[in-house]
Amino acid sequence: MTAHQGAQNFSADEFEAKLAETLAAEERLKGREDFLKLLSHEIRTPLNGVMGMLSLLSRTDISAEQESYIRTARDSGEHLLSMVNDLLDYARIDAGHIELETTRVDLESLLQGVAELLSPRAYSGGIEIVWSLDPQLETIQADEGRLRQILFNLAGNALKFTTTGGVLIHVGLTRAGLIRFSVTDTGPGIPLEARTRIFEEYGQVDPKRDAARYGGAGLGLMIVKKLVAAMGGALTLDSEMGIGSTFAVEFRAPYSLRKKTAAPDMPHEVTLVSVNQSLHEGAKAHLSAYGTEVHLSDTAQGASIILADRSHMAEGPVTAPGPRCLILLTPEQRAEIPKWRELGWAGYLIKPLRRKSLKEQIEALHSQNPNRATARPANDDDERITGADEVKISGEPHVLLVEDNPVNALLAKILLQREGCLVERVCSGEDAIAILPERNFDIVFMDLGLPGIDGLGATRQIRAMNITTPVVALTANAYDEDRRACLQAGMNDFLTKPIEINALRQMLVTWTPKTAQT
Repeated sequence: MTAHQGAQNFSADEFEAKLAETLAAEERLKGREDFLKLLSHEIRTPLNGVMGMLSLLSRTDISAEQESYIRTARDSGEHLLSMVNDLLDYARIDAGHIELETTRVDLESLLQGVAELLSPRAYSGGIEIVWSLDPQLETIQADEGRLRQILFNLAGNALKFTTTGGVLIHVGLTRAGLIRFSVTDTGPGIPLEARTRIFEEYGQVDPKRDAARYGGAGLGLMIVKKLVAAMGGALTLDSEMGIGSTFAVEFRAPYSLRKKTAAPDMPHEVTLVSVNQSLHEGAKAHLSAYGTEVHLSDTAQGASIILADRSHMAEGPVTAPGPRCLILLTPEQRAEIPKWRELGWAGYLIKPLRRKSLKEQIEALHSQNPNRATARPANDDDERITGADEVKISGEPHVLLVEDNPVNALLAKILLQREGCLVERVCSGEDAIAILPERNFDIVFMDLGLPGIDGLGATRQIRAMNITTPVVALTANAYDEDRRACLQAGMNDFLTKPIEINALRQMLVTWTPKTAQT
């Protein structure tokens, strides 16, 4: 009997019962999803207030002891936030809610962004985080948000368990034409008996020790496993005790190769003065596309072009060993740059190393006369060296803050005022709709979970009135579909609570005309 014939044998009553059962299941799933969104909002909203006020307090005149207490409280808050994110992600995925949105993904931008966001955690622990990309690859067609989530989970785990060396994030092609994402660490390795357990719910390498020592719910790898399965891929682990581990994700996706360009004028080799193998691997991968070898050394003697790792030096700025030397710094060490310049260093690079910046700096040095002591690369490194702290808001941008929660409104208002903004606050979408046609604002920060007309509805009505003022979502909702919904409603950007001051500054720099870098 065919499936069609079988379907015809259902009575009308049976068909209606099946339909009602299906609709009820979908309604339960929708109710669970709505509850999780509400839970996310209700947990993250007060957390935003706690974390934000601690951040403000840390900027006041306090003692070293008080600063230590605040740092501990913020670390605890960040740990709680991480736990909340993992639990909510797991609950949604467990409910079968995995939506994949395929877009064009720029791989260099993805890897660079993940490494740089995780770098403060790496550098505070005295290790490196680096990235590398197959020089042939440029883009793939995949869900960028899910790929970022996978990398954050894998690389975050690697940083948690690595105390020396570093973490390398790599993307390449397999011989079978699959896309391969991998995260390799120099941690302690994973015992054979734990290699299945860690992919299970609440799994830990050592359940008795790890939960107390490292924290976490043991859900990160389970989340990765389910996301990879939804992508039709495979997740593998290769680990050696005392050496480290590699987690790899392989999946099939359309990809584009980088267009061939004229070969740059690069040296045959450069010397990296460091003892960190992870940093060496990253630099080698970046420069291999240009035919430049990177030799690792603990001394700068006899080298022509030198990359010197600041972390390798016991003391502060020292005299350059030659005219063509670059110092590698973390963003936190950028205040030292003038001193390095004074001591004869040709320039600097900010870690994690960016492929484009590394190539440009070395190419500039290679093209200059090695005997000229004043040699300088043509271009400085990336915008990280300016730093968010040095971005100044010229004039007084007029900001409309649409926020009903009094604590979060106070926090946002203080942060915006400290950036030189004039801030007016309203408490509802209706008030925002009423005031915008009558007043000129440079930017609107709009909470999504407003009473009455919510942030999305208010933005739609604002755009329907042909008001083009930039609108930035300011919300505790952290899901990718919320980001997409904001853009579809006419918002320009998305800022997630807890508010980070650097991210807030970047929004002002991006969307208000009255900004300048000094």
